[in-house]
Amino acid sequence: MAAITLSKLTKVYATGVTALDGLDLSVADGEFVVLVGPSGCGKTTALRMVAGLERITSGMVRLGGRMVNDVSPRQRDVAMVFQNYALYPHLSVYQNLGFALENKKVERAERDRRIRAAATVLGLGDMLGRKPGQLSGGQRQRVAMGRAIVREPSVFLMDEPLSNLDAKLRVQMRSEVLRVHRSIGAATLYVTHDQTEAMTMGDRVAVLRAGVLHQYDTPRALYERPANVFVATFIGSPAMNLYEAALSSDGAFRGQPTVVLGSQRLDLPAQVAARVAAYQGRKVIVGVRPEDLVAGLTGGGGTAGGGTGLVADVRLVEVLGSEQHIYFSIDATQAAVAEGGAVAAEAAEAGILVASAPNGVARLDPRVGVRVGERITFWLDPARLHFFDPDTGHAITG
Repeated sequence: MAAITLSKLTKVYATGVTALDGLDLSVADGEFVVLVGPSGCGKTTALRMVAGLERITSGMVRLGGRMVNDVSPRQRDVAMVFQNYALYPHLSVYQNLGFALENKKVERAERDRRIRAAATVLGLGDMLGRKPGQLSGGQRQRVAMGRAIVREPSVFLMDEPLSNLDAKLRVQMRSEVLRVHRSIGAATLYVTHDQTEAMTMGDRVAVLRAGVLHQYDTPRALYERPANVFVATFIGSPAMNLYEAALSSDGAFRGQPTVVLGSQRLDLPAQVAARVAAYQGRKVIVGVRPEDLVAGLTGGGGTAGGGTGLVADVRLVEVLGSEQHIYFSIDATQAAVAEGGAVAAEAAEAGILVASAPNGVARLDPRVGVRVGERITFWLDPARLHFFDPDTGHAITG
């Protein structure tokens, strides 16, 4: 039985704004599930409804099989870790950790056992006498987690707990949170707007936008098999390149579809062609991950006549140390997708020719020599292409 089950969970505010629209989600006991999406997508609202801090408009919340829609927060057996730590500045770490236990009249010996056990797990054993003001941001966050752990709940809820930390500390605390989760073993629902946190921490990830769940799957599946153009552009950095394209039947593989991007063509092998056969002769949106583009290698084709090469003009080079981002332009129209950048549309509105404005990005090894202004050929494996219906935005899976 799932530790958390959300059925058609909906929240409509008095103003008429729908914050969450029919969310179906389940979290197994011991599972770490992440809710991710842009600001205002409804992820924190969902978390607060599970905690009992937000009234449910319709739908159902079950914890361990028990419906808790009308159960008070303190009786739900959940513990919540907030973004702002919410520590009492005048109390010591020991007192902060034990505050909820003291309010619940837990016996002193049991309270002390739980506090010291949590402090050991979190590496706070030598800090129990300090006040929050004497701690670093990471240490304060660990105290906030400890205060939840000592309650020994069946469910942990975490609302962007690392967002106030600097970049280096966030990376350290990600592994810390997961270590604690594995040692405790309770179901955890974690909210973040940071896709890196979502992809590196979650057993499964739920991608929300405007109150609607777009995909709920493992991080690997979200990246390799996005359900629609929104997930495709939201997951992955830099975002997936999306172009308006057509599937022609005059390719090199005896009538199998060929992707037409502006004046360029990408021939498809049989396995890929079968996946998009129903769209032959029609418009599609084709997606290319920046990391699937390879520059400077030799291979067949590479011109407007066919092959797996894509000729591009380099407009900007950003060297980031471990990688470099190559912004380029091709004579194809970038798909104007919400949340996806729509660079081509913005350029057109500004009176800039698409051919002279970047409408794509590649992520390359920094040792590959690429210069602004040069024309290069990117090689790609057609099996790594993504196809989407231009009307619905849904992935074409065959």
